[in-house]
Amino acid sequence: MGNKVSEHDEALGFRRYDHVERYGTTEVEGIELGKCFVFPKLDGTNASMWLHEDKIMCGSRNRVLTEDNDNAGFCKWVNNVGNIKKFKAYFKKYPHDILYGEWLVPHTLKHYRESAWRDFYVFDVYDGDGKWYTPFEGYIDSLIIHDINYIELTAIIYKPSYEQLVKVMKNNFYLIKDGQPCGEGIVIKNYEYKIKYGRYAAAKMVANEFKEKHTHTMGATKMNGPDTIEQWAIDKYLTKTMINKTYDKVRMDNDQVWESKLVHKLLGLVWYDFVQEEIWEIIKGRKWPIINFKTLQYMCNIKVKEVLTDKGVF
Repeated sequence: MGNKVSEHDEALGFRRYDHVERYGTTEVEGIELGKCFVFPKLDGTNASMWLHEDKIMCGSRNRVLTEDNDNAGFCKWVNNVGNIKKFKAYFKKYPHDILYGEWLVPHTLKHYRESAWRDFYVFDVYDGDGKWYTPFEGYIDSLIIHDINYIELTAIIYKPSYEQLVKVMKNNFYLIKDGQPCGEGIVIKNYEYKIKYGRYAAAKMVANEFKEKHTHTMGATKMNGPDTIEQWAIDKYLTKTMINKTYDKVRMDNDQVWESKLVHKLLGLVWYDFVQEEIWEIIKGRKWPIINFKTLQYMCNIKVKEVLTDKGVF
């Protein structure tokens, strides 16, 4: 995560953006097992904006910025008369948000369109009240209304395969000049995914210069990834009846009252019952398959959440 944030910057409300891990590493293992939002990765410099004591603050990746101690002119640009008005209007309505984005100034990749440079493109919105990142579908309208630029969504893929992600990456020509190689890469976000200690994480895939022709598409593509042995087992053997039965049992044991502290117990019991009752059928059904039990448990938890959504359990 780099150097520790100073106490001075913390006191001013600065929060460093969570690190984006490289896809395929153990830090983001299983991130593709769900609804994934895929975005272009811009090659500029990380920047942020938030409200502190009625003043709009600016940050780089690691520190608070001022016009006298700036980063590539970002703070000065924010406070320009033509820009500050829209940001003030936004934070008046959403005072607890932090806007994270890319301040697009020349870095390694230099073949963006001329009109794209020296602008701020939001890629995440952090809800300071809820202490979590707002999903794309939850912040996009607010940014559009306030005329704030954002990194556009490329695709929504349910359980994407590696090959699908590579294909999306090769066809990333977002803000790229015509006839030039594709962009730096893509970022994969699964807003339901959490890693150790409940921390948020996104994954990145970085291209080294693919030369496939750009095919322009309107809007985000929606795809479904291939089924795995783990997904087959969950779909076939983890029934809604089993999940609801376990939910009712946990609730009954707590005098018919549901509390958030029971979620962990519920997930553990569903997982235990599923493995104990169905593992032999799974093995027979696929003739001794190789099963990743960590993935199987993750998918088990996802299905429990899907089935019990309407009950207000999660």
